[in-house]
Amino acid sequence: MKHSFIDQYSDLDSFIHRLDPRTKFITTLVFILVVLSTPPTRWQVFASYLFLMAILILSSKVPIIYVLKRSLVIMPFVLLIAIFVPFFKGGEVAGSYNIWLWQVSITYSGLQVLWNVLIKAWLSILSLIWLTSTTKLGNLLKGLEQLRMPRVIVMILSFMYRYIFVLVDEVMRMRQARDSRHFGGSRLRQMRTIGYMIGTLFIRSYERGERVYAAMLARGFNGQSRTLDHLNFRQADAYFGIGFSLLLILTSVTNLLG
Repeated sequence: MKHSFIDQYSDLDSFIHRLDPRTKFITTLVFILVVLSTPPTRWQVFASYLFLMAILILSSKVPIIYVLKRSLVIMPFVLLIAIFVPFFKGGEVAGSYNIWLWQVSITYSGLQVLWNVLIKAWLSILSLIWLTSTTKLGNLLKGLEQLRMPRVIVMILSFMYRYIFVLVDEVMRMRQARDSRHFGGSRLRQMRTIGYMIGTLFIRSYERGERVYAAMLARGFNGQSRTLDHLNFRQADAYFGIGFSLLLILTSVTNLLG
């Protein structure tokens, strides 16, 4: 299995790719905070945010179709959580519908909350995809560590990304072995087989984790992220970070006051 699920386009050559990971992380954090603080009724401001994010994505040379597809994969989970808000939020009724024996009503305030959740979640997801697509994961984790993020969280993220592929490969091998032995029979027998597979996967994962940890200690592991690339904060990073943050805040304030 390929190990470039998140940072697939991190090897491209562009101005965005050459920025320091810490600069891009702080810029993304500022973008998300400004988006979250915007009132839901200001759709012009959200359009401005989308325009700025589109400029960043195009400047990074990451395919826009790839970014949109990746964001649409996550949005159904957000929609699943927020879809029921219009039916339970109080306020002026926008419409009533009969579903079997129940009569449900949609309120305008509920629709506004739904719009607020969806647009802010989508813009935040776009910014995170831009960050991870233009930055090697090892450099990003090293940058987070230098920004004084708790070392435990950084190492958990590193191990999760590295070994999720190993677990998926293990599941695929177990599935192939199961199918080669004619996976059929009654529903109870199938569920029992799947239960055995889950238990076996848990035991193998635990044992592999112990072996990996012992091997890392034998090689002098001390909890720090080590990469071949050295992070270097340049003047271009300062100009980009300050300039984009000021532009973002200025756009927000201008639209709100206007």
